[in-house]
Amino acid sequence: MTESRITRRDMLGGFVAGAGLVMTAASNDFVGAARAQSTSKTFLLVHGAFGGGWYWRRVTDLLQAKGHRVFSPTLTGLGERSHLLSKDTNLDTHITDIVNVIRWEDLENICLVAHSYGGLPCSGAIEQIGGRVSSIVWVDAFKPDDGQKAADMTSYRQALLDSAEKGAVSISTPKIGPTAVNEKDGAWVQSKLTPQPLGTYMQPIKLSGARDKVGKKTYIRLPKFASPALDKALAECKADNSWKTFENNTSGHIVMLDAPEWLADILLQVS
Repeated sequence: MTESRITRRDMLGGFVAGAGLVMTAASNDFVGAARAQSTSKTFLLVHGAFGGGWYWRRVTDLLQAKGHRVFSPTLTGLGERSHLLSKDTNLDTHITDIVNVIRWEDLENICLVAHSYGGLPCSGAIEQIGGRVSSIVWVDAFKPDDGQKAADMTSYRQALLDSAEKGAVSISTPKIGPTAVNEKDGAWVQSKLTPQPLGTYMQPIKLSGARDKVGKKTYIRLPKFASPALDKALAECKADNSWKTFENNTSGHIVMLDAPEWLADILLQVS
Protein backbone atom coordinates (compact mmCIF):
# COMPACT_ATOMS: atom_id res chain seq x y z
CA MET A 1 0.00 0.00 0.00
CA THR A 2 1.31 3.47 -0.84
CA GLU A 3 1.14 5.96 2.00
CA SER A 4 -0.72 9.16 1.19
CA ARG A 5 0.98 12.23 2.67
CA ILE A 6 -0.66 15.66 2.40
CA THR A 7 1.46 18.49 3.73
CA ARG A 8 0.34 21.97 4.77
CA ARG A 9 1.99 23.30 1.61
CA ASP A 10 -0.02 20.87 -0.51
CA MET A 11 -3.23 22.03 1.19
CA LEU A 12 -2.42 25.68 0.60
CA GLY A 13 -1.51 24.98 -3.01
CA GLY A 14 -4.75 23.12 -3.54
CA PHE A 15 -6.74 25.95 -1.98
CA VAL A 16 -5.09 28.55 -4.23
CA ALA A 17 -5.62 26.40 -7.32
CA GLY A 18 -9.26 25.82 -6.36
CA ALA A 19 -9.81 29.52 -5.79
CA GLY A 20 -8.27 30.16 -9.19
CA LEU A 21 -10.71 27.76 -10.81
CA VAL A 22 -13.64 29.42 -9.06
CA MET A 23 -12.45 32.86 -10.13
CA THR A 24 -11.97 31.64 -13.70
CA ALA A 25 -15.44 30.10 -13.76
CA ALA A 26 -16.96 33.26 -12.32
CA SER A 27 -15.06 35.33 -14.86
CA ASN A 28 -16.29 33.11 -17.69
CA ASP A 29 -19.86 33.40 -16.40
CA PHE A 30 -19.50 37.18 -16.30
CA VAL A 31 -18.09 37.31 -19.83
CA GLY A 32 -20.81 34.96 -21.05
CA ALA A 33 -23.52 37.08 -19.46
CA ALA A 34 -22.02 40.27 -20.87
CA ARG A 35 -21.77 38.72 -24.31
CA ALA A 36 -25.41 37.54 -24.15
CA GLN A 37 -26.47 41.02 -23.12
CA SER A 38 -24.51 42.62 -25.94
CA THR A 39 -26.14 40.32 -28.51
CA SER A 40 -29.67 41.00 -27.30
CA LYS A 41 -31.89 42.03 -30.20
CA THR A 42 -34.89 44.34 -30.40
CA PHE A 43 -38.01 43.18 -32.23
CA LEU A 44 -41.03 45.29 -33.12
CA LEU A 45 -43.89 43.01 -34.19
CA VAL A 46 -46.78 44.61 -36.08
CA HIS A 47 -50.07 42.78 -36.57
CA GLY A 48 -52.40 42.70 -39.56
CA ALA A 49 -56.00 43.75 -40.23
CA PHE A 50 -58.69 42.92 -37.66
CA GLY A 51 -56.02 41.72 -35.23
CA GLY A 52 -53.94 43.12 -32.40
CA GLY A 53 -50.72 42.70 -30.50
CA TRP A 54 -52.38 39.80 -28.65
CA TYR A 55 -51.70 37.24 -31.39
CA TRP A 56 -47.93 37.73 -31.13
CA ARG A 57 -47.83 36.50 -27.51
CA ARG A 58 -46.42 33.02 -28.22
CA VAL A 59 -43.59 34.40 -30.36
CA THR A 60 -42.98 37.22 -27.88
CA ASP A 61 -42.61 34.74 -25.02
CA LEU A 62 -40.12 32.65 -27.00
CA LEU A 63 -37.98 35.64 -27.95
CA GLN A 64 -38.04 37.18 -24.48
CA ALA A 65 -37.04 33.85 -22.93
CA LYS A 66 -33.84 34.10 -24.98
CA GLY A 67 -33.10 37.58 -23.63
CA HIS A 68 -34.43 39.74 -26.47
CA ARG A 69 -36.54 42.91 -26.23
CA VAL A 70 -39.92 42.60 -27.91
CA PHE A 71 -42.64 45.18 -28.59
CA SER A 72 -46.00 44.24 -30.13
CA PRO A 73 -48.24 47.31 -30.12
CA THR A 74 -51.89 47.22 -31.08
CA LEU A 75 -52.78 49.74 -33.78
CA THR A 76 -55.44 52.40 -33.18
CA GLY A 77 -59.05 51.20 -33.43
CA LEU A 78 -58.24 47.49 -33.07
CA GLY A 79 -58.04 44.90 -30.31
CA GLU A 80 -57.92 46.46 -26.85
CA ARG A 81 -57.86 49.86 -28.59
CA SER A 82 -61.04 49.19 -30.58
CA HIS A 83 -62.86 51.85 -28.55
CA LEU A 84 -60.73 54.43 -30.41
CA LEU A 85 -62.16 53.51 -33.82
CA SER A 86 -63.37 56.57 -35.72
CA LYS A 87 -63.91 57.86 -39.24
CA ASP A 88 -60.58 59.72 -38.91
CA THR A 89 -58.53 56.56 -38.33
CA ASN A 90 -56.47 56.02 -41.49
CA LEU A 91 -53.15 54.66 -42.70
CA ASP A 92 -51.28 57.70 -41.38
CA THR A 93 -52.71 56.95 -37.93
CA HIS A 94 -51.22 53.46 -37.97
CA ILE A 95 -47.90 54.70 -39.33
CA THR A 96 -47.75 57.15 -36.43
CA ASP A 97 -48.60 54.36 -33.96
CA ILE A 98 -45.45 52.50 -35.04
CA VAL A 99 -43.20 55.55 -35.27
CA ASN A 100 -44.22 56.73 -31.81
CA VAL A 101 -43.39 53.39 -30.17
CA ILE A 102 -39.91 53.62 -31.67
CA ARG A 103 -39.39 57.24 -30.63
CA TRP A 104 -40.84 57.04 -27.12
CA GLU A 105 -39.07 53.76 -26.32
CA ASP A 106 -35.79 55.07 -27.83
CA LEU A 107 -35.47 51.96 -30.00
CA GLU A 108 -32.45 51.44 -32.22
CA ASN A 109 -31.13 48.58 -34.37
CA ILE A 110 -34.66 47.22 -34.73
CA CYS A 111 -35.89 44.09 -36.48
CA LEU A 112 -39.25 45.32 -37.78
CA VAL A 113 -41.67 42.46 -38.42
CA ALA A 114 -44.85 43.12 -40.41
CA HIS A 115 -47.74 40.69 -40.80
CA SER A 116 -50.35 40.90 -43.57
CA TYR A 117 -51.87 44.43 -43.74
CA GLY A 118 -49.05 45.48 -41.39
CA GLY A 119 -46.78 45.67 -44.43
CA LEU A 120 -48.39 49.02 -45.31
CA PRO A 121 -47.95 50.98 -42.06
CA CYS A 122 -44.53 49.41 -41.56
CA SER A 123 -43.45 50.52 -45.05
CA GLY A 124 -44.70 54.00 -44.21
CA ALA A 125 -42.97 54.04 -40.82
CA ILE A 126 -39.60 53.20 -42.38
CA GLU A 127 -39.89 56.41 -44.36
CA GLN A 128 -39.61 58.28 -41.05
CA ILE A 129 -37.37 56.07 -38.89
CA GLY A 130 -35.46 53.98 -41.43
CA GLY A 131 -32.14 54.76 -39.75
CA ARG A 132 -33.25 52.87 -36.66
CA VAL A 133 -34.26 49.72 -38.55
CA SER A 134 -31.50 47.20 -39.24
CA SER A 135 -33.67 44.40 -40.59
CA ILE A 136 -37.22 43.78 -41.76
CA VAL A 137 -39.26 40.60 -41.99
CA TRP A 138 -42.48 40.64 -43.99
CA VAL A 139 -44.67 37.71 -42.85
CA ASP A 140 -47.30 37.06 -45.54
CA ALA A 141 -47.42 40.85 -45.69
CA PHE A 142 -48.44 43.40 -48.30
CA LYS A 143 -45.46 44.94 -50.05
CA PRO A 144 -46.96 48.12 -51.53
CA ASP A 145 -45.56 50.39 -54.21
CA ASP A 146 -45.79 54.16 -53.92
CA GLY A 147 -49.40 55.31 -54.33
CA GLN A 148 -51.01 51.94 -53.65
CA LYS A 149 -53.60 51.36 -50.96
CA ALA A 150 -54.59 48.22 -49.10
CA ALA A 151 -57.90 48.09 -50.99
CA ASP A 152 -55.92 47.61 -54.22
CA MET A 153 -54.41 44.39 -52.89
CA THR A 154 -57.58 42.63 -51.78
CA SER A 155 -60.11 40.45 -53.58
CA TYR A 156 -62.97 42.60 -52.27
CA ARG A 157 -61.80 46.01 -53.52
CA GLN A 158 -65.17 46.99 -55.01
CA ALA A 159 -67.01 46.17 -51.80
CA LEU A 160 -64.64 48.47 -49.92
CA LEU A 161 -65.15 51.26 -52.42
CA ASP A 162 -68.93 50.86 -52.11
CA SER A 163 -68.69 50.94 -48.31
CA ALA A 164 -66.57 54.08 -48.40
CA GLU A 165 -69.09 55.76 -50.71
CA LYS A 166 -71.83 55.00 -48.19
CA GLY A 167 -69.84 56.58 -45.37
CA ALA A 168 -68.92 53.37 -43.54
CA VAL A 169 -66.35 53.70 -40.77
CA SER A 170 -65.08 50.13 -40.63
CA ILE A 171 -64.76 46.78 -42.40
CA SER A 172 -66.65 43.94 -40.69
CA THR A 173 -64.61 41.09 -39.27
CA PRO A 174 -64.24 38.18 -41.68
CA LYS A 175 -65.14 34.56 -40.96
CA ILE A 176 -61.80 32.83 -40.65
CA GLY A 177 -61.06 29.24 -41.65
CA PRO A 178 -58.23 26.68 -41.65
CA THR A 179 -56.20 28.60 -44.23
CA ALA A 180 -55.96 31.42 -41.69
CA VAL A 181 -55.34 29.53 -38.44
CA ASN A 182 -55.46 26.02 -37.01
CA GLU A 183 -58.79 24.54 -35.92
CA LYS A 184 -57.85 24.46 -32.21
CA ASP A 185 -57.28 28.23 -32.10
CA GLY A 186 -59.99 29.14 -34.60
CA ALA A 187 -62.85 29.99 -32.24
CA TRP A 188 -60.55 31.89 -29.87
CA VAL A 189 -59.10 33.98 -32.69
CA GLN A 190 -62.57 34.68 -34.11
CA SER A 191 -63.66 36.01 -30.70
CA LYS A 192 -60.69 38.42 -30.60
CA LEU A 193 -61.05 39.97 -34.06
CA THR A 194 -62.37 43.52 -34.30
CA PRO A 195 -63.59 45.59 -37.28
CA GLN A 196 -60.82 47.25 -39.32
CA PRO A 197 -60.93 51.05 -39.70
CA LEU A 198 -61.97 51.56 -43.35
CA GLY A 199 -59.73 54.59 -43.76
CA THR A 200 -56.64 52.41 -43.31
CA TYR A 201 -57.54 50.56 -46.51
CA MET A 202 -58.53 53.58 -48.56
CA GLN A 203 -55.57 55.93 -48.09
CA PRO A 204 -52.73 55.63 -50.67
CA ILE A 205 -49.27 55.18 -49.20
CA LYS A 206 -46.40 57.58 -49.91
CA LEU A 207 -43.07 55.83 -50.42
CA SER A 208 -39.67 57.05 -51.56
CA GLY A 209 -37.80 53.71 -51.47
CA ALA A 210 -36.64 53.71 -47.83
CA ARG A 211 -37.84 50.13 -47.30
CA ASP A 212 -35.53 48.87 -50.04
CA LYS A 213 -32.51 50.51 -48.36
CA VAL A 214 -32.79 48.42 -45.20
CA GLY A 215 -29.72 46.19 -44.90
CA LYS A 216 -31.42 42.86 -44.15
CA LYS A 217 -34.75 41.98 -45.76
CA THR A 218 -36.76 38.76 -45.49
CA TYR A 219 -40.10 37.68 -46.92
CA ILE A 220 -42.05 34.71 -45.51
CA ARG A 221 -44.94 33.28 -47.52
CA LEU A 222 -47.68 30.98 -46.25
CA PRO A 223 -49.11 29.71 -49.58
CA LYS A 224 -51.88 27.74 -47.86
CA PHE A 225 -53.52 31.17 -47.59
CA ALA A 226 -54.47 32.18 -51.15
CA SER A 227 -53.61 35.74 -52.15
CA PRO A 228 -52.44 37.01 -55.55
CA ALA A 229 -50.97 40.11 -53.88
CA LEU A 230 -48.86 38.02 -51.51
CA ASP A 231 -47.80 35.68 -54.33
CA LYS A 232 -46.68 38.74 -56.27
CA ALA A 233 -44.72 40.04 -53.29
CA LEU A 234 -42.94 36.70 -52.89
CA ALA A 235 -42.07 36.57 -56.61
CA GLU A 236 -40.62 40.09 -56.43
CA CYS A 237 -38.50 39.20 -53.42
CA LYS A 238 -37.26 35.96 -54.99
CA ALA A 239 -36.14 37.95 -58.04
CA ASP A 240 -34.26 40.45 -55.84
CA ASN A 241 -31.09 39.02 -54.25
CA SER A 242 -31.24 41.62 -51.48
CA TRP A 243 -34.18 39.66 -50.01
CA LYS A 244 -34.17 36.25 -48.33
CA THR A 245 -37.33 34.21 -48.76
CA PHE A 246 -38.95 31.37 -46.84
CA GLU A 247 -42.14 29.38 -47.42
CA ASN A 248 -44.17 27.28 -44.99
CA ASN A 249 -46.68 25.08 -46.79
CA THR A 250 -48.33 23.65 -43.68
CA SER A 251 -49.14 26.73 -41.60
CA GLY A 252 -52.06 29.06 -42.05
CA HIS A 253 -51.80 32.82 -42.52
CA ILE A 254 -51.58 33.45 -38.76
CA VAL A 255 -48.32 31.55 -38.50
CA MET A 256 -47.43 33.16 -35.18
CA LEU A 257 -50.16 30.96 -33.67
CA ASP A 258 -49.80 27.92 -35.94
CA ALA A 259 -46.00 27.63 -35.77
CA PRO A 260 -44.55 30.07 -33.19
CA GLU A 261 -41.31 28.14 -32.65
CA TRP A 262 -40.64 27.97 -36.39
CA LEU A 263 -41.30 31.68 -36.83
CA ALA A 264 -39.22 32.68 -33.79
CA ASP A 265 -36.29 30.65 -35.11
CA ILE A 266 -36.53 32.37 -38.49
CA LEU A 267 -36.64 35.81 -36.85
CA LEU A 268 -33.51 35.07 -34.83
CA GLN A 269 -31.77 33.71 -37.91
CA VAL A 270 -32.38 36.71 -40.18
CA SER A 271 -32.39 39.65 -37.75
